[in-house]
Amino acid sequence: MASTMLDKAPKRFDGIGPLDARARRLARLKARRKLWLKVHLWLGLGLGLFLALIGLTGAVLVFAHELDVWLNPGLYEAVMPPGAVPQPLAAILTAAERAAPPGWESGGVEMPDAAGMNYVVGFSYPQPTPPPEEAVSLNIAVNPYTAEVVGRRVFYHAWNPFRHCFIGFFFKLHYSLLLWDAGVVLVGAMAVLFVVSALTGLILWWPLDGKWRRVLTLKRRAGPVRFNHDLHQTAGFYSLIVLLALLVSGLYFNLPGQFAWLVERFSPLTPEPTVSAPAPYAPQVDLDTALAQARVGYPGGVPQFYMFSAHTKGLFRACYRDVPDLGPYVLDSRCLVIDRHRGQLLQVQDPAHGSGGDVFMQWQWPVHSGQVFGWTGRILVCLTGLACPLLFATGLVRWQQKRRAAHGKTQRTRPSFHTSL
Repeated sequence: MASTMLDKAPKRFDGIGPLDARARRLARLKARRKLWLKVHLWLGLGLGLFLALIGLTGAVLVFAHELDVWLNPGLYEAVMPPGAVPQPLAAILTAAERAAPPGWESGGVEMPDAAGMNYVVGFSYPQPTPPPEEAVSLNIAVNPYTAEVVGRRVFYHAWNPFRHCFIGFFFKLHYSLLLWDAGVVLVGAMAVLFVVSALTGLILWWPLDGKWRRVLTLKRRAGPVRFNHDLHQTAGFYSLIVLLALLVSGLYFNLPGQFAWLVERFSPLTPEPTVSAPAPYAPQVDLDTALAQARVGYPGGVPQFYMFSAHTKGLFRACYRDVPDLGPYVLDSRCLVIDRHRGQLLQVQDPAHGSGGDVFMQWQWPVHSGQVFGWTGRILVCLTGLACPLLFATGLVRWQQKRRAAHGKTQRTRPSFHTSL
């Protein structure tokens, strides 16, 4: 009878059982953290320098346009004659094409972002053989009031990265490490590993003891070892969300086919429309008329750039920012895909049209450049880029500190000749 009563009595009523369970769970988590620490460590040591370089160049490129205008006033600043009126886009494009070397194709027009600024038309050399001028990308500036060519430069050189223009050099360094097409794929692959590194960093940052203040702040009057540790984990945590967004959007640019395939697993993507060449003697409209017809239903927004498809001849993409009717969607940019020969609007690309996958793809450039949230977004992206070399430097210092500490401990515990006797 007594034994039955003892069997039915509550066991571990003093709380030791639950404490033991929590201790075992904590021990398992700490064991897993050792694995994640190794992953985080070796990714950081192996790729951290590249992350620092990509982040630093990205921080500069946030202000690429402003820097380019400042460095090249002759290319961008227009002289406006008294009483002059803006020339039609077709006249601007014709002037630029006449000034371009034979065989080059216009890829797009950067619209003036203020009065008194030139149009800048981009040209590329489409043939597989090297162009005679050893350049693969040219910019030609055209005065918007006189349609006269006022400047020209090599944006990308064919083989010498140090002959790119300043902004072109930073773009190539940022997304290809100056390694041409192979570098584009390499940086894309590294972006995947950077995502893994960032997520393992979050696991290591997470306080198993629930002391959130310790991991969210820098300890006051901390020594150099503790300060470096706190700086690494707080900088990593506060930059994590923006950094992950930048890494994902970087995949969109460096591995576009793989990125689109992955997005299509969740939501279909609307294919780009195609157009057929106009029949001989068929009536055609000029570029400005085609643009005006397409804008009838979508008049809002500030012109940002016009692009001509290199894959589908006859397609013309006109993109606008600050579109008033897109205010509720946060992303307020719109692109109109137009048949430039017939003047037909073929597709509207904005957050109000298309599938979820289409909208997700449209977000990638505004997120990567920070433009989606105006100056606030650009500053956040710039600070996140600057955080990358900081994370690499503090992580490297932390690794060296732990190596020295482990070496000192080994020296203290190693038996000397006299004590071994």
